[in-house]
Amino acid sequence: MAFPRPPASAGGALGRRNPTVAGRGIGPPSTAGRPGRHRCGAYVLQSKGDSFPLDPVDEIKLWIDANLASKVGGGVANVKRGPGGSGWAQTHVLELKGGGRLFAKVARGRGKDEMFRGEYEGLNAMNGTGTVSVPRAFHYDDLYGGSGGKGSWILMEFADLSSRLDQADLGLQLGLMHLAEPAPREEGEDEDGRETTGEGGDRFGFYVDNTIGATPQPNAWTGDWVEFYRERRLWHQLKLTQDTKLLRLGETALGRLDEIFSPVSVRPSILHGDLWSGNMAADGKGRPVIFDPASYYGHHEAEFGMSWCASFTERFWGAYEDVVPRESAGYAERRELYQLYHYLNHYNLFGGSYYYQCENILRRFN
Repeated sequence: MAFPRPPASAGGALGRRNPTVAGRGIGPPSTAGRPGRHRCGAYVLQSKGDSFPLDPVDEIKLWIDANLASKVGGGVANVKRGPGGSGWAQTHVLELKGGGRLFAKVARGRGKDEMFRGEYEGLNAMNGTGTVSVPRAFHYDDLYGGSGGKGSWILMEFADLSSRLDQADLGLQLGLMHLAEPAPREEGEDEDGRETTGEGGDRFGFYVDNTIGATPQPNAWTGDWVEFYRERRLWHQLKLTQDTKLLRLGETALGRLDEIFSPVSVRPSILHGDLWSGNMAADGKGRPVIFDPASYYGHHEAEFGMSWCASFTERFWGAYEDVVPRESAGYAERRELYQLYHYLNHYNLFGGSYYYQCENILRRFN
């Protein structure tokens, strides 16, 4: 969901996005407004604010009182405006009577499923592995009277991102997350009474479609990784370009995927899906934290398609590959194809020089 952020003065969807944890992270963007400048994939939006029929924070406090207060040592004692507010969303730090804190985002103009379901599912899928630290999401919902598009909110754990990130620890914990067995779930209802689909386990995809930046990201399940990556990722982005040359080059390149992936056997891993330097940090205890996901179950190598904007060090790779050894046969080719997905998405969002990066990669596979 997130992309590298512009300077602090920027704001909004298609711009710097809203923190999910202290001072960092974002939620799915709105498509309203005018795109502005960007840096390394960052985006900026200037948009008009909407008014809510009721105070959104009061709605969140009422939900906490009814559903969470007994578990967190009481209701809300104080509310502070969170950092990084924008034209499309506001953030709030909720200080609890029991001494803890929660974090909430309130989005304007879009419903809960459109805005926050993907983030809710992604955070909790990663959190459920018990590996790298991920804020747990408690609830998301429409604002009262907001079913017509007035707004929605999401509530999650607060993380105080105040320590320096240890790259080796991040590599170790991320590797353990990728090794975690997928947890299939049955059709039925989740803890909030929402209908859930089955699937998971040995398949590729996710329980819900989500977004990668402002771009819809389809996640319908399939048992074949090459098919999933070809259709749900690369071909999806190529069609969005509406560019004849890229589509022609892409058709040939995508026809070679079975050959390129033949050296490896791929098992599903839960992925963050949008892992760059702005979506990782360390909490007050020094533990690595990742947030603002575009999650799905896929090949672990696909996690590093944004490595060109992630600043992973040798210590990171050494620790990660101690847990998940690199499969060297065909690795360089797969790495380029995983980067291609994010370059295509950046081109679809921002245009500019990303076009030539996409074209150059595609030509190498023609």
